[in-house]
Amino acid sequence: MIAMQYSFTLPADYDVSIIDRRIRDKGPLLDGFPNLGFKAYLSALKGEFGSHDNLYAPFYLWQEPEGVSDFLCGPAFQTLIGAFGWPQVRTWIVWQAEISPDIAAARFATRDIRHIEPYAPLAEIRRADSAEAAADVVTGGALASVSGFEPTTWTRVRFRLWKEIPEIDAHTQAYRVGHLSLARA
Repeated sequence: MIAMQYSFTLPADYDVSIIDRRIRDKGPLLDGFPNLGFKAYLSALKGEFGSHDNLYAPFYLWQEPEGVSDFLCGPAFQTLIGAFGWPQVRTWIVWQAEISPDIAAARFATRDIRHIEPYAPLAEIRRADSAEAAADVVTGGALASVSGFEPTTWTRVRFRLWKEIPEIDAHTQAYRVGHLSLARA
């Protein structure tokens, strides 16, 4: 599995209803996209939940690498970059992905990115992060939890979907979920 996110920082005076309308109109187009685990259409408002910027920042969980390739090479992504520009697309190799049957109730998301220290014990970090991701869903109230790492910049990600916004710290980016595209049942 691969986790993926790109983000567009929007001007402070940007009419975010444009993003809300885009999510409403285009979100369902990816419902059932091949190899997609889920796509969370995310937005954040400057000042809300500690966000420093207005953001449009979808997050994807791909079941197979072909899904990433097919999407980035396809017409939906071409339309997006025509409207917003060429983004940096971040990807992480997934260590653990736990998804509740109630995932469709997600209204909020949080994302934490942490650096991995040089020569850190990756196997131990993977075990701990995987266990925490599973616990997020089983006992922590998350509707989905994805943990993974990226070995070029040596970062790890923890992405979670929630029905209600949890307490967050200064290192956490919180978002509203405008739409959730899921794999075909």
